[in-house]
Amino acid sequence: MQDASWQQFSERVAYDDGLHVSCVALTEPLGDLQRTAMRDRNLSVLGTLAVFNERRSEALDEESQLGQDMQRLDSKLNVLMAMLDQLLQRDAQLPPRVRVSFNAMGALLPKSLWPVAHEHGLVRLHFDGCLALPLELTAHVVQERDADHVFVAFESMDEATCDAIERLVFRHHRRKVAERRATTT
Repeated sequence: MQDASWQQFSERVAYDDGLHVSCVALTEPLGDLQRTAMRDRNLSVLGTLAVFNERRSEALDEESQLGQDMQRLDSKLNVLMAMLDQLLQRDAQLPPRVRVSFNAMGALLPKSLWPVAHEHGLVRLHFDGCLALPLELTAHVVQERDADHVFVAFESMDEATCDAIERLVFRHHRRKVAERRATTT
């Protein structure tokens, strides 16, 4: 018998790539204040990733003074964000980079990452460009998919976070498809 959360996960597009990922056991449920703070941090991380991954659909007019000013401002902000990210990373020990698949429903993780003998945990996903600020999602084990992987379903996902994750997954998928097309032509 197939679990409904696995079915929902497998029917959606998933972010499938190498990320710095860690999981820690949750021995008791998070309180309302903890969940609210985590939601706010996650929305901030997802918003930052959206800005970093945003690509302009139309080229700026090189002759335009406003266009040149916008490009300079964009470059300066990118430098500042890179500096801030490096500063935040100094004391942070990143977990190893592993291949992971996830969407708003859950994640397919290497079994070695999940805390042994725990049903509930906190999944931390560190994205390039925002390494020091992980996306943190509470999850529970649904099933072992094979000898090396476990599927976990995300818990307590509010609509705004779910939508932001789906947009992140879609943008990543679209970028990967475009990269594959560019290499085959």
